[in-house]
Amino acid sequence: MDGSAGMLVLRTRSAARAYAAELRRDGVRVGFVPTMGALHEGHLGLVQLALERADVAAASIFVNPTQFAAHEDLSTYPRDEARDLNLLREAGCRFVYCPSVEDIYPPGDSTRVIVRDLSSMLEGAVRPHFFEGVASVVARLFVHLSPDIAVFGEKDYQQLLVIRRMTQDLGLPIEIVGAPTRRESDGLAMSSRNVYLSADERARAGALYGAMTACAAGLEAGETLDAAVGAAREALLRAGFQAVEYVEARRADTLAPFVGPAAPPEVDGRLLMAARLGRTRLIDNMGFRAPRRPTRPKRS
Repeated sequence: MDGSAGMLVLRTRSAARAYAAELRRDGVRVGFVPTMGALHEGHLGLVQLALERADVAAASIFVNPTQFAAHEDLSTYPRDEARDLNLLREAGCRFVYCPSVEDIYPPGDSTRVIVRDLSSMLEGAVRPHFFEGVASVVARLFVHLSPDIAVFGEKDYQQLLVIRRMTQDLGLPIEIVGAPTRRESDGLAMSSRNVYLSADERARAGALYGAMTACAAGLEAGETLDAAVGAAREALLRAGFQAVEYVEARRADTLAPFVGPAAPPEVDGRLLMAARLGRTRLIDNMGFRAPRRPTRPKRS
């Protein structure tokens, strides 16, 4: 355990458990923000929301190896702990948990948490390992810290639903709070991976938000799913994206596909997109709701 100008940095699960238990004994409500570091304004907004909903805010910094496949960017994932700790201190965190891999996955570890159905579609279809890794690490962090509230960004909307389902299924007494996506001036969702974009790619990246907003508007206006989704795919390819992995309009609560040619009226939907620009994979999502369609008067 060490201090950083009043903010505690806890580096073992025993220290984390002991400090969290001390706070609970004192009746202090903890709002928790799990991160993999490489922090940006979106993360700091989650900390602010945690402070609004609880007595103190806590965060974790842990680059989770189980959510990376062998060909993905674990070794090159951006890391700057000193910078991240300074940002979290300035944002008002009371403590930060920075565990080792061995604290999260002890030697001989063979336990994983799998949230079926939600984990196998969309991101789970493209990255089959991903949500197992996410659920496994978040469950461990929850056990180590026992927070009252945990805050996750809606930018990773499917992840938010997976964690809500896991928390409900395991009966964990933790409120899961979703926070609106923080965006750059051109609409690009803030993400740690945006640093991988070249200057030219960054100039093109805002097209993802443009295609998404146009698609959502079309769905709300009654366009067919095929037409709206097809137009979004074409817009991304015209903007210079090399591949569009998916553009999907789903139910917001379960991510189940809609039945029928168009989004049903007065049902909350979620538009989810993933596309590649250079070596960077960008994901985003947006809520939408088709209005009730006026009924035609009966002929007399």
